[in-house]
Amino acid sequence: MATVVVATGNLGKLAELKDYLQLLDWDLALKPQEIEVDETGETFIENARLKASEVAIATKSWAIADDSGLSVFALNGAPGVLSARYGDRDTDRIERVLRELGDESDRRAEFVCAIALSRPDGTIALETEGRCPGAILMAGQGAGGFGYDPIFFVTAQGKTFAEMSNAEKERYSHRGIAFEQLMPKLKQLKLTD
Repeated sequence: MATVVVATGNLGKLAELKDYLQLLDWDLALKPQEIEVDETGETFIENARLKASEVAIATKSWAIADDSGLSVFALNGAPGVLSARYGDRDTDRIERVLRELGDESDRRAEFVCAIALSRPDGTIALETEGRCPGAILMAGQGAGGFGYDPIFFVTAQGKTFAEMSNAEKERYSHRGIAFEQLMPKLKQLKLTD
């Protein structure tokens, strides 16, 4: 069984990736706490590559990383790569997006998830980007999820991420789309040094 380091210190993200990657014969490990990666990329894919590559080199193992967030068209893509840092708490981040969007009629947005898999030498073996189109509501709906989920309306499903079951969100989300795109390639990949 190949060990793949997940380039995060977040146990919740590790558990989530285990769900997506359960069909692979991989032993997923959390990155060591002492490894810190500055997310200096201007795009989600740049940050995913940075995290995967630096963690792979530091651990001398295969590493997988993702970077994701919300992109609002009328805000020129904001909050974008700053999605997690757009406020101190989820409510602050939601309020800021709604305040900045104001009465704007163009409420189109998308959630983006970039995933990169790095070889132990830091070269990127595979990458993808999943996008879930939707719109920003005037106020939140639903009690589930986290982050921007209550204000992100998935038009194709007719509900917000916060109104979806975990299984629905897993299937229709940007992360679900990214893993669906990547999985056929991951299944064919032989992890060797």
